[in-house]
Formats: sequence, structure tokens, C-alpha cells
Amino acid sequence: MKRRSFIATAGLGAAAAATTLAAPAIAQSAPDIKWRLTSSFPKSLDTIFGAAETFTKYVADATDNKFQIQLFPAGEIAAGLEAANEVGKGSIEMCHTATYYYWGKDPTFALGTAVPFGLNCRMQNAWMYHGGGIELMNDFLAGHNLIGFPCGNTGAQMGGWFRKEIKSVADLKGLKMRIAGLAGEVMSKLGVVPQQIAGGDIYPSLEKGTIDAAEWVGPYDDEKLGFNKVAPFYYYPGWWEGGPMLHVIVNTAKWAELPKSYQSIVMSAAEAANCDMMAKYDAVNPAALKKLAAGGAKLRPFPQDVMEAAFMAANETYDDVMAKNAAFKKIYESMVAFRADQYLWFQVSEHTYDTFMMGLQRKKML
Repeated sequence: MKRRSFIATAGLGAAAAATTLAAPAIAQSAPDIKWRLTSSFPKSLDTIFGAAETFTKYVADATDNKFQIQLFPAGEIAAGLEAANEVGKGSIEMCHTATYYYWGKDPTFALGTAVPFGLNCRMQNAWMYHGGGIELMNDFLAGHNLIGFPCGNTGAQMGGWFRKEIKSVADLKGLKMRIAGLAGEVMSKLGVVPQQIAGGDIYPSLEKGTIDAAEWVGPYDDEKLGFNKVAPFYYYPGWWEGGPMLHVIVNTAKWAELPKSYQSIVMSAAEAANCDMMAKYDAVNPAALKKLAAGGAKLRPFPQDVMEAAFMAANETYDDVMAKNAAFKKIYESMVAFRADQYLWFQVSEHTYDTFMMGLQRKKML
């Protein structure tokens, strides 16, 4: 059964039974509602922005167009990095965003999306849906008049584009890199000078030498921007974003006004869009990576000493934050405990299987 038809028919159990109810009851349980949703992303990022399109369509389909959510790209009714702030103030009902954009207000926001050496996409979903992650994050978000639900993931991102090769930690000293958030703080401990630069300004900054490196997303999105023409070394993995999760975030007062059936539909639609976005990235990234390599991109893994130094610097950063922030400590410790068990399991299952299959690929048997 297609997911869309499932949500349309099964996502609203109350609606399925509503045909047996009197007209006044139907009107009360399925009112006409129109909301606005501001995205933190431009339409050009069709997979990330597309998750919000998928979400709003599922909500409309499941309510027979009674609950319509008008979607706006970043910058039309709110700046991309202000989306959740506007929702918290109540000027917009909801947004589609990455919670780590607001880490400057409180580092705890970052835990809803990704932190350096955190969870991969599968683990992030498991923690959120079955490890208490959603409840922990929403307890925190409530203090900002917000409630959120997972709605998208890019999977492990790339480590970014560098104008020169990185052979050791020493090569990072003084390097100006477009990287923000907690990852920027960690990189600064390794000698990097973090730069906050909007997506549209990355290419000219690399071209002019204003910056030496930049992280973005992954092959599908990076290929569109042509970074390989001005910074040929393409590093992996993006250890600061092993499974960056997006959310639909709703103003708590507006959420409380929704009928329970509509709340259920919002959560179901967000969950469906969450799955769909990751599936699309997995489908489109391989071809994009091949195209980048053919266009001159030089793929490189981060050296082991860089990875280990970054891991140690990340843990130092977390210790500093936890000493001052009880909310961060509570959620971070939950995530870390979950991560430990997950990697025990993945070593037995996913890693063993994938390693064998990749070995066959290197032997050209696949």
C-alpha cells in the first residue's frame, strides 16, 4: 500500500468513522483550518524543502483539504534562521527547520538535530521514537512555546570542500572554514577559524579565497553549487552531522487548539515525510557523487588523527556545556547512553553485513 493512500485513509481514524456521526459532530471534529508554515530552506534545496511540501500535502489529503497549511520558503515571511523564533512568538503557526540553528540561544537546541559524533540517521530515529528523544526535546521546547516532531534527515553529511589537502591536524591551523554551531566550536579547538556564511555566498567566498573550506550538505545538494570548481578536495565524513534531523515545529498555544484527530495527522504526516526525505537522499546521492568525481572532485577521508582530535575536542566542549546547562546535560546523557547500545548492535548486524558487501563491490562482484 502506498504511504500517501495509507495516511489519507488510515491517518485519521476519527474521520473514517465520521460518516456515521451527525453533521454537527463532523463539523466539530473536522473544522476548516488554515495555517502558515515557514521553511528555513529555499526551494532550490528541493529535497530538504520538499519534505515540508510532502508534509503539508499529506495533512491536506488526510483531512479532505479541511486542514490546509500554506508553505513559504525561507525569507518570504520569516528569515530562515528565525523560523522557530517567529513560531515561538506566535506570529506564525509552524515552521520546518533544524533545531541546531538556535543553539546560540541555548546549546540544548542542537540535540534535536545533530551534534558532533552523535547519532546516525537510523539511531536518531530510534532514539526519538522509542528512546524518549521526542519527549525530552519537547519538554525543553515547551519553555520556548514550541512543540516539535521529526520531519526529515539528510543522513551522514560530507565533511566539506577544501582548497588544499588536509594531511594532519597541523594543516587545520588558521584555516578559515564556513562551519557553524557546536561544530564550529569544536573545530576552533583544532585551530580552525569558523565563519558564518549564508549558502549563496559560499561559492564566491571560496573562489576569492576569503575562506579556505566550507561544509554544506552532501553530493546531491553540493553538486548544484559547483564547489569542486573552486575547492577540489572533498572530505568525508561530516562527523558533526552523522544524522541531522529536521522538525516541524508548532506554537504550543496553536497546537492546543487543534482537534486531537488533526494532531494525530500532523504527527503521522511528519513521520512519513521524515522517512521519505532520507529515502530520496539515498536515491539521488550516488549519481551526484559520481558526477562530482567525474568533474574533478578529489575524494578524501579525514585523516585518523584529525578524527580522533576532533572527537576529544567535542567531548571537552560537551563537558564545558554540561557543567553550566542542566537541560543539555539531561538530554545529552540520554543520547550518549543510547548511542553506546546502538553501536554494540550495529557492529553485529549492519557493519558486518555492509563490510562484506562493500568487499564484494571492491572485487567488482556487485
